[in-house]
Amino acid sequence: MSEFDPWKILLFPHTSEKSTRLIERENTVVFVVNRKANKSEIKRAFEQAFGVKVERVNVAVTSKNYKKAYIKLSPKHSAADIAMKLGIV
Repeated sequence: MSEFDPWKILLFPHTSEKSTRLIERENTVVFVVNRKANKSEIKRAFEQAFGVKVERVNVAVTSKNYKKAYIKLSPKHSAADIAMKLGIV
């Protein structure tokens, strides 16, 4: 079986005013993800890529046919730290 690559699932961080507000207020990071990925795969990929514990994943498909994942981190991890690593904030 091939090596699990989280970057085949996590395509790129979604940057907008709303996603920045979610980072600050709800400890949530928004990523555009592979359309075929399910919530558990997204959770596993994010935990492996950033070494954090994910509390919950919600997904939405946009009108432009992107799949966005709202990834809420556990309280002991900071979404702001991850946003800094990614250069979002």
